[in-house]
Amino acid sequence: DQAYATADPVTPALPPAEPVIQGPQPVSALIALALDRNPRVQAARKRVEALALKVPAAASLQDPTLGMTFFPSPVQTAAGAQEFAMGVNQKFPWFGKLATRADIAESEANVARAQLADVELETIAGVKQAYYEVYYLQQAIETTKTEQRLLAELRDVANARYQAGQVSQQDVLRADLEISQIESELIQLDQQLTSARARLARWLHIDPNTPIVADMRDANQRLPDDLDALQRQAIAARPTLHAQLAALERDRQAVSLAQLDYFPDVTLGLNWIEVGNAGISPVTNGRDSVLLTAGLNLPIYRKRLQANVRSAEAKAVETARQYDRIRDETLEGVVDLFATARSQQDLLELFRTDIIPKARQTLDVSTRAYNVGEVDFLQLIDNWRKLLRYELTYYRLEASLQQTLARLERLIGGWNAGPVVP
Repeated sequence: DQAYATADPVTPALPPAEPVIQGPQPVSALIALALDRNPRVQAARKRVEALALKVPAAASLQDPTLGMTFFPSPVQTAAGAQEFAMGVNQKFPWFGKLATRADIAESEANVARAQLADVELETIAGVKQAYYEVYYLQQAIETTKTEQRLLAELRDVANARYQAGQVSQQDVLRADLEISQIESELIQLDQQLTSARARLARWLHIDPNTPIVADMRDANQRLPDDLDALQRQAIAARPTLHAQLAALERDRQAVSLAQLDYFPDVTLGLNWIEVGNAGISPVTNGRDSVLLTAGLNLPIYRKRLQANVRSAEAKAVETARQYDRIRDETLEGVVDLFATARSQQDLLELFRTDIIPKARQTLDVSTRAYNVGEVDFLQLIDNWRKLLRYELTYYRLEASLQQTLARLERLIGGWNAGPVVP
């Protein structure tokens, strides 16, 4: 927890040199890059460092005060004329005040540490969501181009049959129209891919024109089966809840500090007065004077003190209720994302094992039937369209599942947060 307390506070928060990204990149490599370069992560780390360095400052006494008095017209005393005086004073807070202030500063640093962990999880989730969007668009473009080549073959078949007088020119024109429509869809997909790469580059803090290529080979995260375990882990490990608990501890310490204001602070002082050898008194001895002083403030304005205590207590209750709200939202979010991910997994399996194979078989059968005049061209094109739609839906589901798991990962505090004790 004190990892940043001893860091050099003057170290500039500058990002490393611009990395060179070439070829397909696994998501783990980009996550490591984002955690190293993302400005929000760097800012959160510096905030932890800044607040951690305030703890010893809060535990320290205030600077003593030094005062000097000059006597343009010396004060005559029996010992001699007072010509110069100097005093030093130190304020000592009541027992427990300094320790409580240090505890408040430490709790504030703990809030920042938990917020740093949340920012890191947010960055990981942001990278994954942008990364899998890039993956989907890559697959959508590749699949659309493959089906476009298949459509060109179907057009050649329709053109051959038209040349043989077996069908009307309408079939050829319909095929040309579908090819033009595919070109339009490819233009839109290219634009979306450029935008998705720019969003991913923002998380990495690199040039938005970097042509990042997604590689799904290490995207093997599966949804755990135990919903209750996920909920327990979320309550135990979510940084947002840890930040709220640290804030609650800070507010409770603030209540204690407000109660300590009922007790006075003590100020001790030491004064020295220079006394001259010459004077009007016959017993002048020129001995300097040394005085010890003590003082304290009088906490007599009870209404102000009581108001401060009640205000601090109300703030602590507010923070506790905010924790309850975030806890409820966390449990709701885990259930919702778990159900969404499970649905996406089931649909993905259905498309992979049933819908897409049947759509391919239907297109093959209708293609052969069209060659012998048993199916019209509109039915053939409709079957081709369905296959393309199903294949794109499959890749959409594949990417959406990983994006849902990324959101769930952030909500539960990370997949590697450790085992949760029931």
